[in-house]
Parts: sequence; C-alpha cells; structure tokens
Amino acid sequence: MNTLAIPMEREKGWYLSLMAPNTKGPTYAWLDPSRLYCNSQALSDCVKDLLCPFQNEAIDLVAGVDAMGFILGSAIATTLGKGFLAIRKVGHLCIQTESQPYTDYSGNEKMMEICQDVLRPGLRVLIVDQWIETGGTIKAAIKLVERQGAVVVGVATVAIENSEGGKWIKEKYKYSHCIPEELQSQIDKQYLDSFKSFNN
Repeated sequence: MNTLAIPMEREKGWYLSLMAPNTKGPTYAWLDPSRLYCNSQALSDCVKDLLCPFQNEAIDLVAGVDAMGFILGSAIATTLGKGFLAIRKVGHLCIQTESQPYTDYSGNEKMMEICQDVLRPGLRVLIVDQWIETGGTIKAAIKLVERQGAVVVGVATVAIENSEGGKWIKEKYKYSHCIPEELQSQIDKQYLDSFKSFNN
C-alpha cells in the first residue's frame, strides 16, 4: 500500500500520488482516489485547490454528480457554508424529477436526474464531479441545472482530460482541477508515474 508522507511544502496536486491504479480490468475506472479522500490533509488541500479560482465568485449552491462527486461536492459545500444538491443516476429519487440522457466514459447509455423543487432562475451553482474523461456526464449535469434556469458558475473536478468533451468544458465554463501542468500528459495517457510505487 502507498503510504505517502505529507510533504512539508504542499504544492498543488501533491496528493495525486495517493491515487491507486485499476487492477480489475477495462470495465472499471482507470484509477481509484479512495486514499486521497481518506487522508484528511489531502482532502482538505484538494478542496482548497478546487475553490481557488472561485474565490471571487458568488456561489449559492453546490451540486455533486453521482456518485463520487458527492464526496468532493459535500466537502466543498461544507467549506463554503452552502447547501448541497445531489445529481442522481436515474431511479433513486422518490419525488418529481427532471431527467437527462448521457453517455458515460465507458460508452454506456444512461440517465441522470435532479429534483424539481430546489433550483430556480438565477441561482448560482457550482457543479462538482470527480473526473472529466469524455465529458458526457458533466454535460448532462450542466443541462439539468440550466434547464431549470439556474446559472452554472463553474465546474470543479480532480482532473479534466484533454478529450473533446474536456476541451469543450474548458472553453465554455469556468473550471478548476487539481492537475499541475507537468502531470497533464500522464492524465491524458491514463497512467500516472506514481503507480509504479503500488504493489498489487
């Protein structure tokens, strides 16, 4: 197990080395961030890095995308002292919802939904997810928020890959991520050099 020591000078993204490589094959995400979230300093610094570009933005509500976006989204909402709205995979909400189809990173056709009685015109929402690979999931979340008249202040996520969807997000919306420039090529190749230190 990777037991990365907390560095004395914590630069942006130092905690990325805590993330573990996929050992279960192509039907799973290519890495697992659980160790990042389980390390209190890493989680705190990740949230701080994600909020840095939004310091001067008015944010009324934080919305997190099912499921891993719930972790970061809740942490960010708590840090800001704001409420948290869960954007769910379809079939989990027992109230009236708005739904949106999307294609996830593995190419599967899915639906997500949001409750109808929270968002309103002009409400400023920060959308949080764990990762943007193809961009399909985050685009669906944006559509759900905007369809109810709310304003997407921006998108915050651990990483944005330089895919077509990732570039679209960067061009259209204010965004934040935790990836230092020197690690972007590793993110795009979906292999971090730090994986070499893990024993499967």
